[in-house]
Amino acid sequence: MATRTDPLTLEVVELIGTVVARYHEEYDRAAAAHSLTGAQARVLGLLALEPTPMRKIAVKLKCEPSNVTGIVDRLETRGLVERRPDPADRRVKLAAATEEGRQTARELRDSLDFAREPLAELSEAERTVLRDLLRRMLGES
Repeated sequence: MATRTDPLTLEVVELIGTVVARYHEEYDRAAAAHSLTGAQARVLGLLALEPTPMRKIAVKLKCEPSNVTGIVDRLETRGLVERRPDPADRRVKLAAATEEGRQTARELRDSLDFAREPLAELSEAERTVLRDLLRRMLGES
C-alpha cells in the first residue's frame, strides 16, 4: 500500500511537479510570443471553446472574478474577446473570443510542443492508460 512518504510516491509526485512546471514555462513562452500573459492566454483558450460567463471563468481558473474582469478588459482592448448578453439570461454577460481571438488561441495551442512530443513517443495503449490514471487521480473516472 502506498503512503504519502514511500520513495515511489515521492518520486511520482516529483515527476508530476516537473511536468507541470515545464508545461507552465512553455505555455508562458508561447503566450509571450503573442504578447499575452499566461493568464490572458488561459482565458483566451477557454473562450475560444465557447462563450462563457466571467464568474464561470473565475471558478474554472480558481481566481477572483475581478481578476477575470481585468483580463477580459485587456483582451477586449486588443480585439481578441468581446462581451455579449447571454441569450438564456440577458442580465448575464458572456465573454467570447472574436475570430482573431480564436485564431490566436489556435496558434498558441499549436505552438505547445512540450506535452505533445513526449506523448507521441507513447503507444496509443500507453496514452490511454496514462489518461485513465490521471482521470482516476482527479476523481473523474
